[in-house]
Amino acid sequence: MMQTMSLQRKKIHPHKYALWIAMASITMMFIGFTSAYVVKRAQANWTTFALPHIFWVSTAVILASSATMQLAVKNFKERNMIRYKQLITLTAILGVAFAVCQWFGFVQMYKNGLPLNGPASASFIYVIAGVHILHVLGGVVVLLIMFARAYRTRVRTYSAVPAEVAATYWHFVDVLWLYLLIFFSIAR
Repeated sequence: MMQTMSLQRKKIHPHKYALWIAMASITMMFIGFTSAYVVKRAQANWTTFALPHIFWVSTAVILASSATMQLAVKNFKERNMIRYKQLITLTAILGVAFAVCQWFGFVQMYKNGLPLNGPASASFIYVIAGVHILHVLGGVVVLLIMFARAYRTRVRTYSAVPAEVAATYWHFVDVLWLYLLIFFSIAR
């Protein structure tokens, strides 16, 4: 009996396993994007420019959302559901704010003469950051589902697995953005 319980504790939940596979695939995609950026940067007509300052603001926003997400999971596990609902709502709002900041960064790039179909360096940033925003918005959809579930009047289960899976993904897109921002700053 004890051996069976010990084996069950060592197994990873299927949803967490699927998430890790998905995150590995997403990581490979962004490694491919940044590798292409490095190869293209070696060409003679490469244009360098400073990243819009709002990208740094968006970084602070997504870091704050990661902190609120972690606190939400902690409060869920402690069955402090009112605080959990507040924090999951705040995390979703910060996720949308991140995407809005990124949008304003793109607008600023466009106004500075760097359209999507302009220099290759700008096009890479539009595409790579745009694909990242799509992943963040996918996380926001998950947060909205969690938000709706948190406000249901009848709660059937208190499994922390969905919150843990969402938090892991949210931290992943946070770290991914940090990687991209550092990469864009260094490899200009």
